Amino acid sequence: MLVRIKPAISVLACTFVVTAPFICAATASADNKRLNASVVADVYTIQRKAGCTVEIKNDPRLQQAAEWHARDVLGNRELDGDVGSDGSTAQDRGNAAGYRGRVSETVAINPALAISGIELINKWYYDPNSYAIMSDCRNTNIGVWSENSVDRTVVVAVYGEPSF
Repeated sequence: MLVRIKPAISVLACTFVVTAPFICAATASADNKRLNASVVADVYTIQRKAGCTVEIKNDPRLQQAAEWHARDVLGNRELDGDVGSDGSTAQDRGNAAGYRGRVSETVAINPALAISGIELINKWYYDPNSYAIMSDCRNTNIGVWSENSVDRTVVVAVYGEPSF
């Protein structure tokens, strides 16, 4: 009896190993922590080169606002920038997440499964509006979120100037 079970288990295991990558590939879920952290590091560098002296800090409320918008843009292909599917702005999302202060954002949409940190920063660095936001020394808080699908990557960075 054991002899018959072993081949059946082997066939089942081989079938799972062969088909599992195809099942998993359809979701395109990724852990983007390193990409998100590199955006913060790059913005820090840009601010330093612009003469900023205050260190930019991660803010969980701005990260929540960035997550909401990244998921919205990924799921609604007609969106291509700052306005959400419900008409919300970056300031609206920052307020809804509990952030008190001026909010702005940069959004990147890449028609591929992934985007490199260098490719992303180059998009924003050479766009005058995005560069102005990133290099604004008043933006001392940041939250970054990225989402992927098989044919699209969305990265949102939300910047905040806290109210004191």
